[in-house]
Amino acid sequence: MDISTTYMGLALESPVIVGSCGLTDAVEKLKRIEDAGAGAAVLKSIFEEEIAYEYNDIIKDVSLTTGYNLEQFDYLDVQLRGKKLFAYLDLIKKAKAGVSMPVIASVNCVYSHEWSSFATQIAEAGADALELNMFFVPADFERERSELETLYFQIVEKLLKTITIPVSLKISHYFSNLGQMIRRLSETGISGIVLFNRFFSPDIDTDRLEVKPSFIFSSPSDLAISLRWMAIMSQRVNCDLAASTGVHDAQGVIKQILAGAQAVQMVSTLYKNKIPYLKTVDRDIQNWMETHGFKTLGDFRGKLSQAEADNPAVYDRLQFMKYYA
Repeated sequence: MDISTTYMGLALESPVIVGSCGLTDAVEKLKRIEDAGAGAAVLKSIFEEEIAYEYNDIIKDVSLTTGYNLEQFDYLDVQLRGKKLFAYLDLIKKAKAGVSMPVIASVNCVYSHEWSSFATQIAEAGADALELNMFFVPADFERERSELETLYFQIVEKLLKTITIPVSLKISHYFSNLGQMIRRLSETGISGIVLFNRFFSPDIDTDRLEVKPSFIFSSPSDLAISLRWMAIMSQRVNCDLAASTGVHDAQGVIKQILAGAQAVQMVSTLYKNKIPYLKTVDRDIQNWMETHGFKTLGDFRGKLSQAEADNPAVYDRLQFMKYYA
């Protein structure tokens, strides 16, 4: 059974992409990922806010001890950004030399004015594509909803004028009109949209009286949100769609493809089951295809999307229903 696919114009031998995480931050790990059968890998993100925060700390420390004015920090700015970025560019170059599967760079977006400088150098380093992990917390009481949403389009517009490699957006489902937003983003000229990104989840330690992380890994039940929206948006966008969060096994992959996905991203399950588990996923997909008489992914992609389903209204219903005999 042929499980190859295309995503953002890239040829993938498997629909399974290892998402941005600690498993994709070194060439040795990427080689193991490729050997296990992944179609592609998204490199561990470079975080723009991490660079900004470090820069602010340096300004604070140095200015307090030396009395330098702000104009004298230009050199430090270049050095700090260079140190972080050069390490990332080096990872891209080594990854491209070490593996044959597509290597997708990833940038975690905070400020729109930073993107073109990062993206240009990432493209020149040889990345096959660039994934922007984008989410602006809708808790800014000083900005209107429209202002926050405009940032997404400003970033995309600037990037597409700067680089020619494919660009995908990894977005959240926190939009007041999600369907319309996904469709509008797909019409900007980007090559893909990933549904959806996963966030840090805070919890409260009632003994220590402090905030702590919780639910670090996704669970199979998290598949429901992206599955619904994958099915709704399939055949209604002008770019490829990939699924993320809650895809833990071959069944999760198959469901997302039936809903219309070109590819899926896995992370949490690989931490739990280790990288070689990818071989099991690929084999289980092939076995399922053989059982159901499908020779390629295209034979069943979108078969149960809202556009193709016998009962499309099921994807619109949110309330629980009770049936009586």
